[in-house]
Amino acid sequence: MIVTRFAPSPTGYLHIGGLRTALFSWLWAKRNGGKFLLRIEDTDLARNSDDALQAIIKAFDWVGMDYDGEVVYQSKRFDIYRHYIDKLISENKAYYCYVTKQELDALRESQIAKKERARYDGRYRDFTGTPPSGIEPVVRIKAPLDGEITFFDGVKGEIRIAANEVDDFIIARSDGTPTYNFVVAVDDALMGITDVIRGDDHLYNTPKQIVVYNALGFDLPRFNHVAMIHNEAGKKLSKRDGATDVMEYKANGFLPEALLNFLVRLGWSNGDQEIFSLDEMVSLFDPKDINKSASSYNLDKLHWLNAHYIKEKKSDELVALLRDFGVDIANHEKKESLLCVTKERAKTLVELASQIKLILEPPKSYDKKAFAKVFKDESAKEILKSFANALREKRPATKEAYHNLMQDFVATRSIGFGKIAQPLRLALLGELSGAGLDEIMEIIGLDEILKRIEAIVL
Repeated sequence: MIVTRFAPSPTGYLHIGGLRTALFSWLWAKRNGGKFLLRIEDTDLARNSDDALQAIIKAFDWVGMDYDGEVVYQSKRFDIYRHYIDKLISENKAYYCYVTKQELDALRESQIAKKERARYDGRYRDFTGTPPSGIEPVVRIKAPLDGEITFFDGVKGEIRIAANEVDDFIIARSDGTPTYNFVVAVDDALMGITDVIRGDDHLYNTPKQIVVYNALGFDLPRFNHVAMIHNEAGKKLSKRDGATDVMEYKANGFLPEALLNFLVRLGWSNGDQEIFSLDEMVSLFDPKDINKSASSYNLDKLHWLNAHYIKEKKSDELVALLRDFGVDIANHEKKESLLCVTKERAKTLVELASQIKLILEPPKSYDKKAFAKVFKDESAKEILKSFANALREKRPATKEAYHNLMQDFVATRSIGFGKIAQPLRLALLGELSGAGLDEIMEIIGLDEILKRIEAIVL
């Protein structure tokens, strides 16, 4: 059975790079009828944030990525780690090291002066003497002294590293707390993880973790290291570029299906296909198809996908979603028309809510530049007043009737359509963009149209 995991640290919020890694892991487990586990790597007790932890859980709920079983917290597994540390010490595969910080600093300076790679020199590896007093030792694992550490990476191919590139690294600090590479290897093994999919910033942690696997006699999982997401300039993604809390995407009006579709295409592809349902992602995803090179974050692409999914949403779903953005049209008699004329132009739910408010709420102000352009002389107001009289006379009620009235109005007066369209649009919405005028007028109704015209011509 395929078992994958996602293992975030609750020292910060879940960002989209992490969510993409989780998505790849989730898809691979789902495709194979396996399990996807969630582990919280919270051993850094001083830096853990409960708010960040809750945001991670909320993000998973929002995007609909379910995990199997209970969440595993590393902070509750210290006894397990201690057991395996003691086991390695008893088997002479790890040892207490009494080197002080000052000694390590001096060693590093000496190695740098000799143009050697700075590394621990193993001076306590086979120590049998009397330990120095007053020093709380760390525990180091015995790394291999010769040969190579090799593994096959599903994305990058075979990786070979000279064993002497890995020194006897620390697996337990002087206060007894275990270190990252040790607990990750132990947890992945004990949780039965078969496939590790993670960012390639972890690539060079892998040899250290393999040392732990081998020392404890655990089977290695299959590794897949995914290249980073870059901004459009080819540099590391920053918060300004979009590497922000996943829940900010919800607050900014993005749909979870759009975000997941966007993320799956950052580093993975299926021919030229751009739009994927979740079921399609599950049926098609394979780590072997992950690109070796970094992917590029493109906000325009995300907006395009989000606009697509907004258009695809059923009206009742949109009505429910819009409540979070200050718009409740559940009982509006023209809600279907309202959504129809606005969702075609909206790239986010924020934009959709804004366009609906433009139609339903009378303008509190008018776009200054547009107003100066449209009403540069009195003729525009006179045209609007005449159109208001035509409305009172004909009393249209349907989209078609409003359309025909505008056509007759400009034909009778031998004026261009813009002569009525621009001042009318400004009167109704306060700006010059938005849905078709006939559609807007049908929704807000004759009485409201006349009120908004009167407000701007007075």
